[in-house]
Amino acid sequence: MSNRGQQNSGMDSETFDAFIEQLRRYVRERLIPAEEDVIANDAIPDDILAEMREMGLFGITIPEEFGGAGMSISQYIETVKQISYAAPAYRSTMSINVGMTGSAIKNFGTKEQKDFWLPRIASGEIACFGLTEPGSGSDSAAMQTMAVRDGNGYKLTGTKRYITNSPHAKIGLIMARTSKEALPKNAHVSAFIVDMTSPGISIGKPDKKMGQSGAHIADIIMEDVKIPGDALVGGEEGRGFQIAMQSLDNGRLSVAAMGVGMGRRILDTAIRYATERKAFGEPIANFQLIQAMLADSEAELYAAECMIADACARADRGEVILRKAAAAKLFATETCGRVADRCVQVYGGAGYLAEYPAERFFRDARILRIYEGTSQIMQLQIAKHLLREFEREGAVW
Repeated sequence: MSNRGQQNSGMDSETFDAFIEQLRRYVRERLIPAEEDVIANDAIPDDILAEMREMGLFGITIPEEFGGAGMSISQYIETVKQISYAAPAYRSTMSINVGMTGSAIKNFGTKEQKDFWLPRIASGEIACFGLTEPGSGSDSAAMQTMAVRDGNGYKLTGTKRYITNSPHAKIGLIMARTSKEALPKNAHVSAFIVDMTSPGISIGKPDKKMGQSGAHIADIIMEDVKIPGDALVGGEEGRGFQIAMQSLDNGRLSVAAMGVGMGRRILDTAIRYATERKAFGEPIANFQLIQAMLADSEAELYAAECMIADACARADRGEVILRKAAAAKLFATETCGRVADRCVQVYGGAGYLAEYPAERFFRDARILRIYEGTSQIMQLQIAKHLLREFEREGAVW
């Protein structure tokens, strides 16, 4: 997380290594063979969801006292990387629980909020994270969802858009205005933990997407939704933007890891095809220009892995990593896009056909450069913090 001074050693290394080895086998022996079913039905099979819950995948970052595994950030991100070798729906379903909604409650919630909500999240009740709206994504000042005082509680009214897991979520972390004025900067946004079965909440029809079958997004429509006063995260208004941004550090590292995990699967698939496909009497893997595409992909994925490992290590030491997380997310997701494009090129004409995996990989990878902050927003975040540091510390010549 970005909370300065909060160090997390996580699981002991022997236990974690055994878990990762188990997960690697599960991904290859169970999740990848089920991908055709996920795509055909646009849903993860119920028995696989039950297995993922049984493995504890929905609570890997939740402290053990609340039923989770208590992983460090580095361990959590390695887990995401491993599961992202399979279809992206698997990671999408669990990641909001462990990386955004769960981390926000763990880091900012009151003791009562942690005691009540974290065991539910760790057990696998699906969570969602409601920030984006029809008229506001990265621009929090344009947020329209309002939380108005109502006795000892609040009434929520507004619409959230493109919300992952919302069709299945039981728990939502919802950002809303508690002040009409955005001054001081972003102090108008507060965070609320919402039971998604509350009267007044309706979920729109799941959006049709370019890729990522089995992962669902939809609008959340809230009409005078009554929530208790203790739904306010941390019991304090005006901290919603801070909570969202620090939770997004987790989300951005998770998407970066997804880019690497997915990129590894794509590269492995391209290598396999290049060794099997023959042209002019020999495997195309023997052609130097094919080798160049494979080599560039490996170099970029390795660089992304190193960036992610450094950012995670800093987070585990309690450092503020907003700029590092943004840089890792920017590079890793752009890398995944380039690897997916090269895979289509290695496949040639076959790469444009839906019967081959290169076409699906290309579509699945495209969203990585958009959600949890577009590449352009990442560039702005990085530059803003570089300039801020320059002004504060001055140039070092």
